[in-house]
Amino acid sequence: MSVLLINFQAVKKAYMIQATNIQKFYGDLQVLKGVDLHIKKGEIVSIVGPSGAGKTTLLQILGTLDVQSNKVDSRLLINGIEVSDLSDRELAKFRNHHIGFIFQFHQLLPEFTALENVCIPGYIKKTPKDEVEKRAKELLEFLGLSHRIHHKPNELSGGEQQRVAVARSLINNPSIIFADEPSGNLDSESADNLHKLFFELRDKFGQTFVIVTHNLELADLADRKLTMVDGRITDSVGIEWTDITNRPLL
Repeated sequence: MSVLLINFQAVKKAYMIQATNIQKFYGDLQVLKGVDLHIKKGEIVSIVGPSGAGKTTLLQILGTLDVQSNKVDSRLLINGIEVSDLSDRELAKFRNHHIGFIFQFHQLLPEFTALENVCIPGYIKKTPKDEVEKRAKELLEFLGLSHRIHHKPNELSGGEQQRVAVARSLINNPSIIFADEPSGNLDSESADNLHKLFFELRDKFGQTFVIVTHNLELADLADRKLTMVDGRITDSVGIEWTDITNRPLL
């Protein structure tokens, strides 16, 4: 029994996400049909599939922006924390401290500079202003934007705006980054640069990435590519991790 317990704890610590039987209904429409998903810490995982397959819905639930319809008979652990057990206040704090988001449309606030946009999650976290700004400048420099920190979004190119959004997602040193079609609004050169950047960020900062994308080049670069069809994960290509019973996990 003790050996099994030790192995279970080792598995638990190895995974950033453990999701079991995730279902989602909108009225009578079932969008997610019992998704099981395990993602290892430091992995870059892509999720592909046709429109309407449930990719974005799954990403929003994994990112705690939405909740599964079947809380009683499902599980969602992020970095070992059962997020369904958290109150709304606790969940908002957990999201701010541990999760970063990158969207197709960067969602930058137009009245603020690049530096100010990046700092906002840090201010919400109540990190001291000088620490937040120092970290933001370091990230913008790493992303090649040190000369653009005082420019507002309408003064930046699409690729530059998306890199500002990436810096914003990293400001609180999150454990995991969720990206929804992050290169869908970029030209091919900017998209390629963004794709390479994800791997540089993983190597430098150690974050886990979960990326929903229609860009098959990006999807194929990931450590694992998951395919969704009709609310289910139907295929997993790449490194397969196993649990203590040696059954493959998606």
